[in-house]
Amino acid sequence: MVLARLAGIRVFGTGGLGGVHRGGESSMDVSADLTELGRTRVAVVSSGCKGFLDIPRTLEVLETQGVLVATFSDGTDEAGRKGVDFPAFWVRESGVPSPAVVRDEKEAAAIILAQERLGIESGLLFANPIPKRFAISREEMESAIQLAVAEAEEMGITGSANTPYILKRIKELTQGRSVSANKALVQSNVARAAKIAVELAKMMGGSPVTPRTVTSYSGTDGAGITSPPGLKLDAEVKEESHPVDVLVAGSVALDLNCDYTGGAAPLSGTPASLSPALHTSNPATIQQSVGGVGHNIALAAHRVSEEGKVRLCSMVGDDIAGSTILSALHRSGLDTSCIRQLGHEYPSTRTAQYVAVNDAHKNLVLAMADMAIFSTHSFPAYWESAVAAAKPKWLVVDANWSEADIQTWISAGRAHGARVAFEPVSAAKSQRLFPVLPAARHHHHHAHHAHARPLGLYPRADVDLCTPNEYELRAMYEAAKQRGHLDGHAWFEVLDAFGIGLRGGGSSARDRFVDIASAEIADAGVPVQSIQLLPYVPTIVAKLGARGALLTTILAPDDPRLRDPDHARYVVGRCATDHPHVGGVYMRLFPAAERVADVVSVNGIGDTFTGVLVAGLAMGGKVERLIDVAQRAAVLTLQCEDAVSVEVASLKEDVRRAAEESR
Repeated sequence: MVLARLAGIRVFGTGGLGGVHRGGESSMDVSADLTELGRTRVAVVSSGCKGFLDIPRTLEVLETQGVLVATFSDGTDEAGRKGVDFPAFWVRESGVPSPAVVRDEKEAAAIILAQERLGIESGLLFANPIPKRFAISREEMESAIQLAVAEAEEMGITGSANTPYILKRIKELTQGRSVSANKALVQSNVARAAKIAVELAKMMGGSPVTPRTVTSYSGTDGAGITSPPGLKLDAEVKEESHPVDVLVAGSVALDLNCDYTGGAAPLSGTPASLSPALHTSNPATIQQSVGGVGHNIALAAHRVSEEGKVRLCSMVGDDIAGSTILSALHRSGLDTSCIRQLGHEYPSTRTAQYVAVNDAHKNLVLAMADMAIFSTHSFPAYWESAVAAAKPKWLVVDANWSEADIQTWISAGRAHGARVAFEPVSAAKSQRLFPVLPAARHHHHHAHHAHARPLGLYPRADVDLCTPNEYELRAMYEAAKQRGHLDGHAWFEVLDAFGIGLRGGGSSARDRFVDIASAEIADAGVPVQSIQLLPYVPTIVAKLGARGALLTTILAPDDPRLRDPDHARYVVGRCATDHPHVGGVYMRLFPAAERVADVVSVNGIGDTFTGVLVAGLAMGGKVERLIDVAQRAAVLTLQCEDAVSVEVASLKEDVRRAAEESR
């Protein structure tokens, strides 16, 4: 049962159930089967429990554990269904009425589905009587059982030795007929379990249902029956169990980290290689973990937030990697009610995976990423309804989605009152925020951008925050420039209001940038590129690794920092026009929290930074107050193998305090 639950298997066929042994009220000889049924959400199909057990007390314990027990009526009519006995393994009738009756496999599947929807974690027991032609009469079997049990008592055979002895004696007393009956009932149970699984799969459309899934929905199947909630991925989600502070729409992937462990020198006297050899197998330490930018951001935010305040919306395939991810996410406590497992009816439904091959110093040699599931599958109605259901204060969108889906997510966030953060993921993918506009399309060959629209501009910007690294920032700037986003009058009107004069011939702007950041950062173009993108993304935090983080943000005319002497050096521009919403531009370099000598892994540090930052923003904090604690969280991840260090949770109080100090 435990293994089936971990693997996402809902129906489990077996022979017979263990239970309370005769005299169990004194000996306390009770099978662990009963407690496992009480805590593990798997439907078990068996021929009742072994006939030599105390069946009434077994059923009482199962009732106490909250386990539904229902017996198949095998086609008896409605009037006769109330009189169905709970079976006793080799015997169809035990003389003990079944607590409930189930008519057929379809009805059993409906019960399983109802339990999945409710998120009840106890198991289900469906009793399947042995086929009539193989059954042994109740009288004959009871006679054999009484003799076998009496002998066991006389010989003092108890505990784990009791059942094997009794089974052996029953086999002898029935001249082997109990063995053939046992085989027949197992075959019957497995067949029935398989039919239940088929009916359940039909009802679920090949997708899993998770606790706290949607409770109202639209969409019907071919027979006009309303589809179960959350299963038709293009259906509208109208209601969720509770809103959240942060909804992360992004990737989740299974990460494999392969660290080369070195090998013997190929020739005597030559040093051992530090890098793996090509075209052959190499010794390595391989670690598996759940990653993906969206997952990492959500997990970091979850670890510094109150329980249930962060939700991840993503997709996995119906494969081993997908099942592994779902199990790991449940263990982490992250809200996964918007994770969808696509069945084999969809092409390219492989769960996203990332494989990194590192040398002996753990420096990356080669990486392979399969994220096709996010760029080839689009369910815009579902994405929008997921945002409507979550009602998040902040929506984080990562760039693993297609350009069209990124626009869908951002539009849904704005429509439902969420602040929107964009996580660029990589230099190549970061450009998806700025699709080719119609005016620039004749320079490009992008037919699939037919519906691309420009992002909203400040003060009605569609994206509130972006946290790129230096390379992602440059790629975003180049994409915006080449694709027509930095040409319009409306964009220039906002830029001109900054009062910085980037397009002039003077050096005053660069001097300010060097003074605030450094000549190295200024010459890399980070300040200029950030300012050019501010009309579309009013707050940009450029993650610069060991050099810290550069905050560039638009100040409203009434922002107190414009008049605060302590902040004067960070105000790089003041509004020189009559723009009603621009007061100036604030730029500030936050040094790295600490210099880390022994880096364990750089995987996930940027995601950890973003997740903690957004979690603090959702608590009402201000960016400049949160950057320090977000950098400290990134350092913790830098010092461990995980994509998000479990130690990040130790900063929960610091994030809350920083948010409160912002108010």
